[in-house]
Amino acid sequence: MTMVEKADLAEPNETELAAKIDAEQVRMERRRKIEAFLIPMTTVVSLLLIWQFGVRYFEVPMYIAPAPSDVGAALIKQFPLLLTNFWPTFYESVLGFFVGNLAAVCIAVAFVHNKTVQKAFFPIAVFINTIPILAVAPILILILGPGLSAKIVIVSLICFFPTLVNMVRGLQAVSPQALELARILSATKSEIFWKMRLPSSLPFLFSALKIAATTSVIGAIVGEWVGADVGLGALILDSSFNFRAALLYATVFMSSGLSVILFASVTIAERLIVRWHT
Repeated sequence: MTMVEKADLAEPNETELAAKIDAEQVRMERRRKIEAFLIPMTTVVSLLLIWQFGVRYFEVPMYIAPAPSDVGAALIKQFPLLLTNFWPTFYESVLGFFVGNLAAVCIAVAFVHNKTVQKAFFPIAVFINTIPILAVAPILILILGPGLSAKIVIVSLICFFPTLVNMVRGLQAVSPQALELARILSATKSEIFWKMRLPSSLPFLFSALKIAATTSVIGAIVGEWVGADVGLGALILDSSFNFRAALLYATVFMSSGLSVILFASVTIAERLIVRWHT
């Protein structure tokens, strides 16, 4: 048998082997996706069943701990009321999220390009972050009033510091060798920023935005606790004071759903924008 004939016989075997490897990889990837969905869903269902059984078995009063079935019934029955209070909290969270993170990004850029500004104002930012938001909220309500502006400022403050720290770190993540090469090639500060610093900072930025997406809802609810008659925070207070436990739990779940929506939105934006980062 000649070498050419041996090669012709070997080629289908290699092709078949490559096809088997690809098929196995596809099966493993499908299995990972199924497990990633089934494992958390099974855990959630199990916890709900334990909760339902525990409440019914120990005969816990509904005003203390309603069963999941009671909470689900309240979600369905009181959904118009929940939706009416959902939108104010949604607007406050989204507006404060954008304002706080935009301010953090702009100040981070100023810090990186001017060390004097960073030394002067970064300790102030740290000090403001150490003040509990529950202590700041009443002061802002007194200064700005119980309207939308105070809620936006509260949400902005709670989103500001994590984004500031991560953005500064990301902008400084460019290697010194790359910066030195850019200077040797006579790159301007603007070119270095747009071509090097900004792309390197995006993974850090989106990590902070994921945190801010969830904490923004907390800030909005805290602002509504201090001074508001609408919103999920106000509905939480009203439900707790009137011992409407099922509605209280339903409102908490609605707040968690809002956090999940904002977190998922940031995650989708990251996948669309930061394509090169694993």
